Amino acid sequence: HNLALAVIVGVIIAALVFAWDNAKRIRARKHIDEDGIKHYEIYGPLFFGSVTVFNSKFDVLNDPDEVIIDFEESRVVDMSAIEALNKITERYNKVGKTVHLKHLSKDCRQLLADADAIIDVNVMEDPTYKLAIDQV
Repeated sequence: HNLALAVIVGVIIAALVFAWDNAKRIRARKHIDEDGIKHYEIYGPLFFGSVTVFNSKFDVLNDPDEVIIDFEESRVVDMSAIEALNKITERYNKVGKTVHLKHLSKDCRQLLADADAIIDVNVMEDPTYKLAIDQV
């Protein structure tokens, strides 16, 4: 009986340590392109443990009117992360600015579709490239 309890406690502690370590790994590289659009390139997993750090990366009041948040090097993991995307979009919308989410994974787009009734985010679809084949 005590062994089972010890295993459960150990698993819980390991999960909390894992979440804490991953929460500190989220980073954002920022730049403004030649069109005046600010880009936030997100690195690291976005999940319940990293939402607070993620939200602190943005300068809503001083950013230009159009912002792109690029998730090519990140992964949106859970519904807490989806809610964080909704909140950051709302913060920009309140001051009349537009946010585009770019390079979201297929499973993240599915999470967004599942939560469509409660959130409103602007997803930039990645272009689909086709290969042209010359025929003789």
